[in-house]
Amino acid sequence: MDKEIMRAEGILQETPFLEEREVVKEQNGQLPVAKHIAQLHEQAQQDLLHRDWEKAAAEFQQLIELEGPGEEVLSGLAHVLEGAGRYEQLLSVAEELLSLTPTSAIGLAYKARALQKLERLSEATIANDQALLLDKNLPLAWVNRSGLQLLQQKFADALRSAQRAVELNDEDARAWANKGMALLNFEHNIEALEAFDRSLACDPAFLFSLQMKGQVLCQMGRMKDAAENALQALKLSPSDVPSLTQAAMAFRALEMYSNLKDVTEELIKHLPDSLFAWENYMRSRRGLGEYEEANTALDHVLELDPANVRFWTMKADTLYRLERYREAVNAAERAVRIDQDYPPARRIREKAVRLMYQRKERRGSIHKQP
Repeated sequence: MDKEIMRAEGILQETPFLEEREVVKEQNGQLPVAKHIAQLHEQAQQDLLHRDWEKAAAEFQQLIELEGPGEEVLSGLAHVLEGAGRYEQLLSVAEELLSLTPTSAIGLAYKARALQKLERLSEATIANDQALLLDKNLPLAWVNRSGLQLLQQKFADALRSAQRAVELNDEDARAWANKGMALLNFEHNIEALEAFDRSLACDPAFLFSLQMKGQVLCQMGRMKDAAENALQALKLSPSDVPSLTQAAMAFRALEMYSNLKDVTEELIKHLPDSLFAWENYMRSRRGLGEYEEANTALDHVLELDPANVRFWTMKADTLYRLERYREAVNAAERAVRIDQDYPPARRIREKAVRLMYQRKERRGSIHKQP
C-alpha cells in the first residue's frame, strides 16, 4: 500500500526506516535484523490490542519494508485500517492480500468488510460468502454476515449470525453490537441493552454502541443513565450529533437547564436549521430565567415552525414575563387564530390584555395629576 496515501489519511506517522536491511543500529550496538523483526511483530500486536492505530500502522509498514508484503503482515495492516475506518485503503490491502493468496479467508472477509462500509453490498455479500466457504468458523465473516443481514432487514437471520459471531469470539465489540441491533428490531430492549453493554465491555470507546445504548435508555425512560452515557460518548466525540441529541433529551427531562443549554448550543452549530435543537435551546433559556435570550431563540423556532400554537403561546408567555404586554397580546392572538380552543393561548392573552390596560390606565392617571 502507498505510504504517502496512509500519511495523508493520518494513520501513518513518519518513522525512521532502515537504510540497510542487514542491521539496525541501536544505542548500544548492532541488533540483528531477525531479532528486530521479531520485536516489531510483537510490538505491532500489542498496539493492535490497545487500538493504537497510528503506531501499529507504522510498525506494519516497517515490517513490509523489511520482509515484503506477506499474509500475516498484510492481515495486520488490514486490521489497523478497519479499526481506523479507512475503508478505501482496507479494500486495497485486502486485494493485495488476495493477489498473494487467492484462497485467503481472512483476505476475503476484510474485502467484504470494506465493500460493506463502502455500500457495495452485493459485492460484499459475494466476498463474505466465499470467506465462509473457506472457513466456516471465521469470526469476522460472521460479523460481516450479521451486518449485511441487518442492512437487508433480515433481522432473524442477523440475530443468528451475530450469535454465531459471539460464540466464536465473545470479545468482539462489533459482534455484540450487531446482536444488540437485531434484538432492538424485535423490541427486546432489555436484551439489546445487555448486548450493547457487552460490546462496550469489549471496547469502551466504541462510539456506535454508546449511541445505541443511549437510544435504548431514552426509549426506556432511564434519563439519568442516558445523560451519563451521552456524556461518556461526547468525551470521545464532542461533535457527535446523535450523542448531543440524546444528551438534550435527557437533560430536558431531568430539568438540567444549564447542561441543556451547553449541548444545544453545540448542536445548533452542527444543525443550524434543526427545530429540535432550537426548541430545546429556547427551553433551556426559559428554564434558567433568561427570558431575553429565550425570546430571541423563539424567533428562530417560529421561523422553522410558524404555525405551531404552542410556540406562539410560549412567545406570548415570554413577552409577558418581560412585561412587554402589547407584544404578548399580539403573539397570543396569533396563537388563538391558529387554534381557538387552545386554553393556554386564551389565558395568556387575557392576562396580557388586562395588564396592558392597567399600565395604560396608570399612565393616564399620572398625566392627569396637576
